[in-house]
Amino acid sequence: MIYDDGSKKWLPAGTGAPVLSRVQIYHSPAGNSFRVVGRKMQPDQQVVINCPIIKGLKYNQATPNFHQWRDARQVWGLNFSNKEEAVVFANSMNQALETLSAGESGETGGRGEA
Repeated sequence: MIYDDGSKKWLPAGTGAPVLSRVQIYHSPAGNSFRVVGRKMQPDQQVVINCPIIKGLKYNQATPNFHQWRDARQVWGLNFSNKEEAVVFANSMNQALETLSAGESGETGGRGEA
């Protein structure tokens, strides 16, 4: 999901009807960089999130099933199907942020509605 400042509402990312998306955190060891990428779980696998994770990014677990963060362009939100997937994603995000702060490496994933 993306936050629309104009309407002060969360909107589905991408086009078409909102559906579940597979959201993963990718790691590039060469540049020690991380990125959140989400694709709709349907035949076209439309990319709905493609966001770099940068050192100092503020990640907020607003509720057990809804997490959000901001990049240079917008505020992103994930509404997870269950708490277990939310915990896995949060742990992965926090590990990526710790790695960037410390200068280490890793890769992980989870599923949520983007």
